[in-house]
Amino acid sequence: METMIQNRAKGLVLTDPTYHPNERPGLLGRLGLPLINDPRDLPFIRLMALLTITVMPMAIALYIPAIFTWWLAVVHLALVLGVFLGPFILMLHNTSHRRLFRPRYAWMRHYIPWVLGPLFGETPDTYYAHHIGMHHPENNLDDDLSCTMRYQRDRLGDFVRYLFRFMIRVVPDLAGYLRRRERAVLRRRMLAGEISYYTTVAALLFVDWRATLIVFVIPLLFTRFAMMSGNWAQHAFIDPADPANCYRNSITCINSSYNRRCFNDGYHIGHHLKANRHWTEMPTDFLENRDRYADEGAIVFEKIDYFVIWFLLMIRRYDLLANHYVDLRGENPSREEIIELLRSRTRRIEGAV
Repeated sequence: METMIQNRAKGLVLTDPTYHPNERPGLLGRLGLPLINDPRDLPFIRLMALLTITVMPMAIALYIPAIFTWWLAVVHLALVLGVFLGPFILMLHNTSHRRLFRPRYAWMRHYIPWVLGPLFGETPDTYYAHHIGMHHPENNLDDDLSCTMRYQRDRLGDFVRYLFRFMIRVVPDLAGYLRRRERAVLRRRMLAGEISYYTTVAALLFVDWRATLIVFVIPLLFTRFAMMSGNWAQHAFIDPADPANCYRNSITCINSSYNRRCFNDGYHIGHHLKANRHWTEMPTDFLENRDRYADEGAIVFEKIDYFVIWFLLMIRRYDLLANHYVDLRGENPSREEIIELLRSRTRRIEGAV
């Protein structure tokens, strides 16, 4: 699904994936097309099938005493956390914003969050409640439980506080938020998922603690770290003069291998501007609105992803971040000017609580 599009007037070329309507689906595609609302989402059907025949059998095998070995456990973790975690979370993300299955097959929508999700450290329906029910409506402002404004966003100590606050308080804080917003149904869904997950994991610890550690506990801890470090980078460069402006409280990453693996997740500004925009439309939308991005002072990086950005912030290597900064205005700022701009947008915003 990868193609190259460009804005000839500005000389910017994008290599991030878009949709090819003439692409011929294979056998799995032909089987999957009648089930889904949008043919552009066939990659999700392929990914679901791949995870079902790889990750799930390995997870089950680890609970068989005659099969379990620590070498197999390491291979399983490498597959889950190193190969498939990013694509899975972004499949979960996209199918949370846009219904994957047609109404007559709506029951299948539970397969991703309830069957596959726990194998990737996602407790059922908590992601949906947090991301759709809370994060997007609050837009990283004070009532957003994952708000980054109150932190100095280039300090490891601040990130550690941010991470542990999420790890310890995400469930009670989210439940309280949904109660205050009178989202009773979503609150019940989230609590049902949390209770079901932890009850099951507690029971499985008595079956085989080693397998449960590998299949459920480590993925849960790693995934929550990955999600928080990703959100930290997505909302690290905030204009204190206008923190509610999506162009100025989020970033965009273009021409990244991460976009090709993870369904254009780098276009975070465009996503916040229109949450249900289809992932294949992101590159074209960015090019069509490039001048608006420039006028708003949006921060755009090239050939880098959120997790590298997070790491470079933690070690304060603004010089390396500057290497990936995209000058949308054509003003050719100096390296020092880029570094100062980036540094100014990571400072703690006074008054944020």
